Amino acid sequence: QVQFVESGGGLVQPGESLRLSCLASGFIFSSYAMNWWRQAPGKKREMVASISATGDRAVYADSVQGRFDISRDNNKNVAYLQMNDLKPEDTALYYCTRGAGLSDPRGQGTQVTVSS
Repeated sequence: QVQFVESGGGLVQPGESLRLSCLASGFIFSSYAMNWWRQAPGKKREMVASISATGDRAVYADSVQGRFDISRDNNKNVAYLQMNDLKPEDTALYYCTRGAGLSDPRGQGTQVTVSS
């Protein structure tokens, strides 16, 4: 059974950093790209970053380019999202998915709140 467990969120002040983790199970982790999404109340969900199965390619939303860094450890089945210089507009529930167009169950996500 495919499962994602996100962690690492919290309440931080603007300019601070957080590192999110996504522990995946139930599939061959190293065979899939991994994605980080976010959903803020009243807003459409946004894919903030995606990393290839081998970790050699990554793409970012314009809103986080240069501030966020996605990485993965295929030995531990974990995807990471390093978030630097956080802004209030980064406040959202963050969650991870694999590949594209798959109907996997979503994890519970991890809440990131950026506020002074």
